Amino acid sequence: MNKIADLQKRDLEHIWHPCSQMKDYETLPPIVITRGKGPYLYSADGKVYLDIISSWWANLLGHANPKINAAITEQLQELEHVIFVNFTHEPAIRLGEELVKILPLGLNKINFADNGSSSVEISLKMAFQYQLQTGHPEKNRFMCLSEGYHGETIGALSVGSMDLFSQMYKPMMMNNIHIQAPDCYRCPLGESRDSCSCQCFKYAEEAFAKHAQETAAIIVEPIVQGCAGMRIYPPLYLQKLRKLCDTYNVLLIADEIATGFGRTGKMFACDHAAITPDLMCISKALTGGYLPMALVCTTDAIYQAFYDDYNKGKAFMHSHTYAGNPIGCATALAVLKIMQEENILASAAKKAVYFHAALQDAFGAHKNIGEIRHIGLINALELVTDKERKLGFAPQLRIGYEIYKKALTHGLLLRPLGNVIYFNPMLNIEKDDLDKAVALAKLSVKEVLG
Repeated sequence: MNKIADLQKRDLEHIWHPCSQMKDYETLPPIVITRGKGPYLYSADGKVYLDIISSWWANLLGHANPKINAAITEQLQELEHVIFVNFTHEPAIRLGEELVKILPLGLNKINFADNGSSSVEISLKMAFQYQLQTGHPEKNRFMCLSEGYHGETIGALSVGSMDLFSQMYKPMMMNNIHIQAPDCYRCPLGESRDSCSCQCFKYAEEAFAKHAQETAAIIVEPIVQGCAGMRIYPPLYLQKLRKLCDTYNVLLIADEIATGFGRTGKMFACDHAAITPDLMCISKALTGGYLPMALVCTTDAIYQAFYDDYNKGKAFMHSHTYAGNPIGCATALAVLKIMQEENILASAAKKAVYFHAALQDAFGAHKNIGEIRHIGLINALELVTDKERKLGFAPQLRIGYEIYKKALTHGLLLRPLGNVIYFNPMLNIEKDDLDKAVALAKLSVKEVLG
């Protein structure tokens, strides 16, 4: 047995990979990656893969970025970790100072966690406790949007609406209120993405009128519902939601785990609507995809509801062992410094126009591509059997997965979301690599669909 086959065998003897039916690995064994550089991953058998999905949307500035590597190396010489209760360190302090400069106005307090799902759990608990401690114990439920995804711990699943992840666990989950989300491709009201005034917001208004008195908070993925297939909705919807929350004293939680740090063309997706949520969850690109770290950012008003003498029992008694990890903080600081010094957002904005035009040229007329939706560098191809009726392929066919497998043979990492093939590249990717991604994707789609 050669070395690669041996590594694959040893992997499958003990490792249970995430979000996988492990039986699939019988025909597509795990690809052994030895190193990465920029947008490329290099495997043990000498193949090269263009990582056009940023390794689950996390890698922001390329694999093995030398500036981030240097920041981590420097921090390793000083301090690897310290308990974050009653102790602190300069990287965390500086990170807080730098983030407040770019966060939506009014988000001044930051609570540290170690992954996106945990930050969602924190935000839910904060919202619940805030309502309790400000005289509203009746507000103990949560609202969320259909097709939403916020992570896979039980609380996060409870405010998600993706049955693929949650159906089996519903007996364990909280009983929350699910609002029909905007779907601008298959609008139930027959409106167009480019001309509507968010008539679908009536579903939120109806839910608030009925349930707001018992609702602590609503959580949404602002502008882009990622796992739903990169479904993109207008900023106006967020603006209306902010006003509705204010009217009914319902907190607004923005899950920016996937959308933060320039993914949508602005630093945060909420910036498209010029609104400030009451709580914001961020992770993934926070450390450039290097290390697990997450934050919950909130307002002084929420912070003050927990601030009292210890014996009053108002403290937020939630902790994570690796909260405020110094290496993670140093990494995040390096990411922010690169974004500022290299003018990443402006550069990415130009490439976003170029990239979408290239995808439109390649796929716009394809009989099985119903829509190419985009925001920032994010682009998503909706796979359909009938463009007029917008009918998707039967899930059992796993067409997206078949295209993914074909793309791998051509050196392109293009993981699907059901009947959606998406692109979510690093912000500093070069145009030549974008061209390569389009060409390889076109070839892969052609080989599967003709």
